[in-house]
Amino acid sequence: MSGNDTYQTPLASRYASAEMKTIFSARTRSSTWRQLWAKAEKELGIDISDEAIAQMKAHITMTDEDFVVAAVEEKRRRHDVMAHVHAFGLVAPAAAGIIVSNLIDHSYPYFAKFARLNGPSDHYGATSCYVTDNSDLIFLRDGLDLILPKLATIIFKLSQFAIEYKDMPTLGYTHYQPAQLITVGRRAAQWIQDLLMVLEDITRARSDLRFRGAQGTTGTQASFMEIFHGDGDKVDKLNDILCAKAGFPTCYSISTQTYTRLVDLRVVNALSEFGDVVQRITGDIRHLASQKEMEEPFEKDQIGSSAMGLGRHLSNLNKNASNTYSAQWFERTLDDSAIRRITIPEAFLSADAICMTLDNVVGGLVVYPARIHSRVMEELPFMATENIIMKLVSLGKSRQDAHEEIRVLSHQASDVVKKEGGKNDLIERIKKTPFFQPIIGEVDAMLEPKNFIGRCPEQVLRFCGKGSEVEKALEPYRKHIAASKEVELAV
Repeated sequence: MSGNDTYQTPLASRYASAEMKTIFSARTRSSTWRQLWAKAEKELGIDISDEAIAQMKAHITMTDEDFVVAAVEEKRRRHDVMAHVHAFGLVAPAAAGIIVSNLIDHSYPYFAKFARLNGPSDHYGATSCYVTDNSDLIFLRDGLDLILPKLATIIFKLSQFAIEYKDMPTLGYTHYQPAQLITVGRRAAQWIQDLLMVLEDITRARSDLRFRGAQGTTGTQASFMEIFHGDGDKVDKLNDILCAKAGFPTCYSISTQTYTRLVDLRVVNALSEFGDVVQRITGDIRHLASQKEMEEPFEKDQIGSSAMGLGRHLSNLNKNASNTYSAQWFERTLDDSAIRRITIPEAFLSADAICMTLDNVVGGLVVYPARIHSRVMEELPFMATENIIMKLVSLGKSRQDAHEEIRVLSHQASDVVKKEGGKNDLIERIKKTPFFQPIIGEVDAMLEPKNFIGRCPEQVLRFCGKGSEVEKALEPYRKHIAASKEVELAV
């Protein structure tokens, strides 16, 4: 049967990067398990031969043949970790007995049965969660480390866009009705601020990650106290060594059979937030494209659609993580295994795919200044009426009288637009009305769009420019951003 005959998730086959797919691949997962087993053997002070250590090191990476063996064994044992223990033991026979010993916890019925089937063995307290949970924490960390610089690059590119268009007036809306002018760059700054919040939340989730380490069946470390004859300092030292080798600052202070599934929820929440924000941004771009003011890159007219769809998927995945966490009773329920295999990789692959698609969108946005100006001038007469009224008041006219005159003319002009399909002729009506004669010569100057954008250019520069909040937030990713720019130039 070929690959075309079986279902493959589009996240892997179509959207996500090779780097992210590698992190959550079966080979990386099982090979990381083997690395953790090898570390456990050595650091627990088990009497193991140099030959055994050499065999384990030589077979850290799972081969295709290993997967075949593990698949057959899993069908028999109905447990993936024990199947991989068997496969690892076959290629590292000198260490096979101790690998099994390290995974047996006699308080866990399945492992007790496994021990009876395979003969007596010492109890070293490293249950299956020692490898699975610690591996998952490594994958969470590595996945976030891949996403963060990509997100930073998107923010940088969008900041360049915002600065370029900081002065270009465009319609601002409330209730999707033209309300006041902003600038094209200021609207982009609104998107950037939301993305910056996502960067901050993902960074926080990344920096808060810890290791589970070696904690035992329910996190009490009782089995390790037995190994070290009641010496708690040695148990702590063991975890210090494991954390250092795995690249984590410390372990969670309290673990059950697993690390708390609230960790998954915090990470997936941050990623799901990214899904919400990308829908918000691409939705704006889609509406602007409908108005013919802005478009995504010509040659990539489906990218925005992909980003919107993937964002919708990602924004809903945190519900799975939430339900999984809340359903854990006491020290573990065991119903978390299957859904985490789906939710966590999908969250990361979705976020990774969004990064790539959104990078393409913001890196090649097409702006139509003439169309933007035309639409501004269609609505600006209505927006300029307050300025006209204030000018008349400054010349001694009654504000109430001026307001009434404007109200009547505005309704007439609005009827022309809505009922007759004509152009907004409010200014022409004002110029023809005797009441406004004292300011006729100044009306055209009062319709200069840049007089209505407030502090938009300044706001953009303060937020995105030199020494800005955005620049400081992107500083840790400066090298990645520079490398990304070099790749673009090469292309």
